Amino acid sequence: MTIRMPNPQPETITGPILDWYAEHARDLPWRAPDATPWGILVSEIMLQQTPVVRVLPVWHEWMRRWPTPAALAAEPSGEAVRAWGRLGYPRRALRLHGAAQAIVERHGGEVPDSHEDLLALPGIGAYTAAAVASFAFRQRHAVLDTNVRRVLARLVSAQEYPPKAPTRAEVKVAESLLPLDPPTAARWSVAVMELGALVCTARSPRCVDCPVLDRCEWQLAGRPAYDGPPRRGQTYTGTDRQCRGRLLAVLREAHGPVEKAALDVVWSDAVQRERALDGLIADGLVDPLDDGRYALPS
Repeated sequence: MTIRMPNPQPETITGPILDWYAEHARDLPWRAPDATPWGILVSEIMLQQTPVVRVLPVWHEWMRRWPTPAALAAEPSGEAVRAWGRLGYPRRALRLHGAAQAIVERHGGEVPDSHEDLLALPGIGAYTAAAVASFAFRQRHAVLDTNVRRVLARLVSAQEYPPKAPTRAEVKVAESLLPLDPPTAARWSVAVMELGALVCTARSPRCVDCPVLDRCEWQLAGRPAYDGPPRRGQTYTGTDRQCRGRLLAVLREAHGPVEKAALDVVWSDAVQRERALDGLIADGLVDPLDDGRYALPS
C-alpha cells in the first residue's frame, strides 16, 4: 500500500471535517462535557470491536455501579466479567478490572493524564492510551482506530482499505494532519473517527455526504477496488468463540459455582466444549474449583 502525504495545507481537510462534526456528531454520554476520564476509558475499552448501540446500555450500567476506578477495583474480577454481559471478547472486562486496580495503586484512584502512564496500565495499548489522553484530557495525539485508518486510507492514499495492521507511514500521515492546538487536535481525532463511523463506512460509504469529497484521493482516482490480501469477515456460529460465550453465560447467570453438567448441556460437541472451557480457564475468565465445580474468578 502506497501512503501519500496529505496536502501541505492540512486545514483544507481538517476544517471541513471539524465543521461537519459540529453539526452531525452523535450525542453520546462519554462525549458529554461532564464525562469523567474513567467513563471515557471504560467506553474506549467497550467500543473495541463492538458497535455503539450494544455498548450504550452496558456502559450506563457500569457507570452506575462503578462510577470510579476504586469502585470497580474493590469488587472481584468475576463481577466485571458478569456485568460485561454479551458485549463479546470478555477478556476486556478483566483488562478493565486490572486497569482499575493499577489506577488505585499507582495513581490514587484517578485516571492518569500522562500518555506514558496510561500506556503503562495493564491491558491498555497504544490506541486506548492515545484516545483517553485526547478525549479525556484534550491532548494532541494521533488516534488511529479502524474508522480513522479507513478514512485516511481513502482520503490521502486512494486506497479503499488500510493495511491489516497500522504502519509507521499511517501514523506519520495522521500526525501531519493534527491541528497544532491540543484541544482542537483532540476534537479533530474524534471528528474523523465519527466520519468513518457514519459516512466513510467500510461496506457502503455515503460519499455524497462527505465534507471532503472533492479532496478525497480515492474518489478522484475513480474509487479503485481494494487489491490487497483477502479480507475475510469474522464468523461466529459454531466457533469456539460462540461456545465460550455460552459457557460464560451459564456462569454469569448463576448465583454461585456450577456443576460441570450445567456447562456440558449448552454445547453438544464435547471436544470443542472442553477446548473452549480450557481456554476460558487459561484466560482467567473461569475458576475451576477443588470440588469439581466452576465459577467466575473471585
